[in-house]
Amino acid sequence: MIAAAWICLFAPLAAALAITLAGGRLTRRGAGYLATTAVGISFVAAVVTFALLLGDSPHDRSHPSTLWRWLTAGSYHFDLRILVDPLSVFMMLIVSGVGCLIVAYSIGYMDGDDEERRYFAYMALFVFSMLLLVQGGNLLMLLAGWGLVGLSSYLLIGFWHDRPSAIAAAKKAFVMNAIGDATMALALFLVIQRTGSLDFEKVFPQAGTFGGWAANLIALGLLGGAVAKSAQLPLQTWLPDAMEGPTPVSALIHAATMVTAGVYLIVRTHALFEAAPKVQELAAGLGAATLLIAGLIALVQTDIKRVIAYSTMSQIGYMFLAAGIGAYANSMFHLMTHAFFKALLFMAAGIVIHALAGEQDLRKMGGLRTLLPRTYWAFAIGALALAGMPPFSGFFSKDSILAAALANNGWYGDVLWAAGMVGTFLTGLYAFRMLFMAFWGEPSAFVREHLMTGSHAHAREGHAQHDGHETHMHTGEGPFSMTSTVTVLAVLAVVGGWIQFAGLWTLVSDWLDPVAPSLVDASGVQEAVSSIVAVLLGLAGIGVAWWIYGSRRAAAPRSWRVFERKFWFDELYDALFYRPAVLLSQGLLRWIEQPLVFGSIGEIAAGFRDLGLGARRLQTGLVRTYALAIAASLAVVTVVFVVVR
Repeated sequence: MIAAAWICLFAPLAAALAITLAGGRLTRRGAGYLATTAVGISFVAAVVTFALLLGDSPHDRSHPSTLWRWLTAGSYHFDLRILVDPLSVFMMLIVSGVGCLIVAYSIGYMDGDDEERRYFAYMALFVFSMLLLVQGGNLLMLLAGWGLVGLSSYLLIGFWHDRPSAIAAAKKAFVMNAIGDATMALALFLVIQRTGSLDFEKVFPQAGTFGGWAANLIALGLLGGAVAKSAQLPLQTWLPDAMEGPTPVSALIHAATMVTAGVYLIVRTHALFEAAPKVQELAAGLGAATLLIAGLIALVQTDIKRVIAYSTMSQIGYMFLAAGIGAYANSMFHLMTHAFFKALLFMAAGIVIHALAGEQDLRKMGGLRTLLPRTYWAFAIGALALAGMPPFSGFFSKDSILAAALANNGWYGDVLWAAGMVGTFLTGLYAFRMLFMAFWGEPSAFVREHLMTGSHAHAREGHAQHDGHETHMHTGEGPFSMTSTVTVLAVLAVVGGWIQFAGLWTLVSDWLDPVAPSLVDASGVQEAVSSIVAVLLGLAGIGVAWWIYGSRRAAAPRSWRVFERKFWFDELYDALFYRPAVLLSQGLLRWIEQPLVFGSIGEIAAGFRDLGLGARRLQTGLVRTYALAIAASLAVVTVVFVVVR
């Protein structure tokens, strides 16, 4: 079991190193196959680990393993350690399984790119980083994986580094995540001060002894890291800009890996959050606010990938809501189903973008239902699962969160439940607005030009082929590596939710209960009420979307400026942080650095130059002058000695 877990962790890292060291000796296609094989090995190892762990008794499923002592600081010792338990194995299966499908999809999607080798090395490094995060056996290893995930996302978002927008997006993501990394690191310093350790089994049992202020500060620091990584309010602005990366990168970051890390962190450290209940309520409130604001912004986006990105923010909001009220299994269940249908939506959108020579504007699409029929059905399945329609996977996981909110006693639970219900309406509306705009109606002039002429410019997003030649469209709707992986995800989006069905079987809850027992338990009535209301509101959102965008019998409403400007978060941060920092740096340059630093260097150099010139004038070459100087010096020394005595 432990050996399989280590193989799961290090297989992608081995692929990343092999691709990097091989360089040009490895073909571009070979790099794709190597990365896919390595991540596939990780998935097989995760399955083996799961099967072996399943044989243990439910309360004997925690197996730490130390490779070596990584760091020693005085009396503190930190090990390179992993932990095999139900929560880590659950995440290992999702990260490696969905990650393998996305990397395999990339073989077809990135075909022809000059930097394919670098791309697949980055992808393998990203999967390793995420696996290190979820398998880390102590908070320090978790933090190491946390930082590597941020670095890997920076490299992948800015992969097309000849585009200034991609570089700006990568830097924005890195800075936003660094804020969360800092708060998380400060929280860990407090943990060390209180417990003398970062090992889970030593820290979590002592969480109740921290005291009010320390418990709150630790939980707030961890929440800061979770909010930044999962793009929740108020550190959410980096996620839409991350769409500058290739579409498979968007699927990997926004579906199964990076943005779900914050949810995993809260569930993993739930003992620390339960010691600070107000911070835990804050996490639920931030999730509810994010799911509403992101849903509203998604209504007016015209870039197909940005609509899906904002839907990711909204769905992560549901997960935060659940984790914040203690419904940990419900949160992780939605994390799993979301990985299926969100990766499906991104990859189906990638086929559309691929077919339209890199075009992402929904206003230039239309009529793709008959031209890309398999992609249409895959996209429709993803949209139905996203909207929470039965019997698709999102129905089971999202409704379980809403039922848990309803079961949470007090007015706060009722507010969270109401926010989640409004979110279901918004989800149905923006998901099917996207579907109807892209696939229904008559083909637009742009679509007719690219898909109905027999050939198209085979291009990656925003980039034409380097040789400038037009190539014939792929047979069907793309190469096998793209269509097959989308098909697998479509099947998972349909059947993935059935592993947890309230009242009949609760496989996810039973599996995670020894690690993160839920604090709320919804009754059958609450489950039924939440499901009925959520489905009706989701259908209402779909109906409104069909009326406006599908039937073409109603004019699309004018976009609200506040939604178009994304509630002015970017402008607010620009005014509060960026501009003052620029003005301060300019002032320091003008009034301190130039006159004091640069000026002093020049003055010091001029002084030494003048001193040298003066010394040179003393060198006359006359012996009598030198003799006089020596005699004068001796006279001075004689006088000094006489006076001293």
